[in-house]
Amino acid sequence: MLTPAEATAYEAPRRALKGMLPSADGVGQAENENIDRGTGVMRVKGQLRSSWIVDPPDGRIPWRAEARTRLNVDRPPPAIPLDNPEDQNGATRCLATVAAGAPMTAAPDANLMQIVQAGDEVAILSEKYHDARIVRLWRPGQPRPAALPASWLGDGIGRWEGATLVVETAGFRDAVVDRGQHLYRAPTTRVVERFTRTGEDELTYEFTVQDAALYTQPWRAEAAWRRQTGRIFEYACHEGNYSLGGMLAGARRAER
Repeated sequence: MLTPAEATAYEAPRRALKGMLPSADGVGQAENENIDRGTGVMRVKGQLRSSWIVDPPDGRIPWRAEARTRLNVDRPPPAIPLDNPEDQNGATRCLATVAAGAPMTAAPDANLMQIVQAGDEVAILSEKYHDARIVRLWRPGQPRPAALPASWLGDGIGRWEGATLVVETAGFRDAVVDRGQHLYRAPTTRVVERFTRTGEDELTYEFTVQDAALYTQPWRAEAAWRRQTGRIFEYACHEGNYSLGGMLAGARRAER
């Protein structure tokens, strides 16, 4: 947790620059796009938090040494081949984002969420990449829904525990999917999320990630979602698709 003085020192430059901090060499996307990371420190359960992660206590993802090395967690990723569109990561292809799927963490922009329950299903729509998760509800004592085929967003089964919606998600597609900021999912990953209304305009979001192939222990995080007004607009992600063609064309030109 942060002290009020530490939070003020952290927030001051971001408020002055509307959340955008310059890079060390003055070059980069952060100065050229409408990045919307916010300017304040997140307050969860009345506390000024320095990290989403609350377990392990150091606030860091507990990587296995082998996975940390294999996934280049501590180093810039190696150059990605430009032979095929499929070589590119999920974000470049507009197929995977930290703001959608399980768990949901903050993206550089487009962080609105809309949650709707209809009958025995809950839909969670993320503004980023306009992904919609369909969570099938299950009542203990009844047959558990059959598993669905593997997918980018996984197969989410939800149940109510009092006023908390608990969603267990597995069945991610057969690949280690990098969703940016070193957040990965794989077929071995299982995520348990908890959604609890903790105020008229607040929802507390908690999740636990389990994957013995990637982590030395399960890790848990907490965040606070605030009610927003206004519409969610379409996020077509055309820029990534346009630039992908340019990247491949540039590679062919370089080869020639």
